[in-house]
Amino acid sequence: MEFTAGGRLEVRITPADVGKRVSIRRLNDTVEPVEKFTDTVGVLTSWDDGVVLITRRNGETVRIAEDTLVAGKVVPAAPARRRGPAASYPELARVSARAWRPVESERLGEWELRAAGGFTRRANSVLPLGDPGLPLDAALARVRAWYTARELPAYVQTATGAEGTQELLGAALEERGWAREATAELHVGALAPVGDLAADADRVELSRTFDGAWLRRYKRFGLPGPHVLEVLASGPSVWFASVPGNGGAPAAIGRCVVDGRWAGFMAVEVDPEHRRRGLATAVMTALARQALSEGASAAWLQVEADNDGARALYGGMGFAAHHAYHHYRYGPA
Repeated sequence: MEFTAGGRLEVRITPADVGKRVSIRRLNDTVEPVEKFTDTVGVLTSWDDGVVLITRRNGETVRIAEDTLVAGKVVPAAPARRRGPAASYPELARVSARAWRPVESERLGEWELRAAGGFTRRANSVLPLGDPGLPLDAALARVRAWYTARELPAYVQTATGAEGTQELLGAALEERGWAREATAELHVGALAPVGDLAADADRVELSRTFDGAWLRRYKRFGLPGPHVLEVLASGPSVWFASVPGNGGAPAAIGRCVVDGRWAGFMAVEVDPEHRRRGLATAVMTALARQALSEGASAAWLQVEADNDGARALYGGMGFAAHHAYHHYRYGPA
């Protein structure tokens, strides 16, 4: 990482660069530093009262004392992708939102307020793409009132790590007392290789609808009320996959939403007694073949940040992280 000009380290950033992606070097302030300097890359979200805030790709905020800076420069807004389909953050945010529609929504300028009886944060949070049409504090007050009227906690979904993501909004939320409660990643990959993975994908049953047995394997809710059923059935072209099992529930399930060139995979679950038998791959392959037949060519899916097993599985299929997304909650958990 080159910071020098004429052999000298230089700080070539100022508070005027807030909102830009930067690379900085600072003195290591640990008690017994292994290295003299520490490097940090991310979006400069604040520079005030002698403190610099940097938001990393994963959403982590790094606080740096201004007097420890020894070098810094502005760097390109996002690194070039090495593999996978090219896509902007707004495109993927809208595609993934259409694949998991709320029961109720309302516009606040270019923001979308979403509710579904509390079933998943994705369907019960604000998608803030663009300008809310109000100053931020007024917009957030409207958000809190909207969710309070529905007896739901107020969440805002933001993203980091790609061009056009919302590091500044995340920093502003934290400054106003909103707490980052969950982080996940959206991964993208080519669809055709997924369709070639499993030779035994014919054992997977595909349907436009789901039944009680499918729901028994999908254990991400309490009682499956109408809001759960409506969210699961939402999307442009929805498919449900299942592998027959014993005990009244499938051995494996999955869900795919086809939307133009994109196929989104979610709800891939395998009975613990049937894991490590290739069932998740078979489900993904069967759904990918269906999506290919409808003209899709690219794929996306979401992975919890701490789910190392899923990250390894999907990485082996050719998926790579595009951006991280986060849910901020207002008030006590």
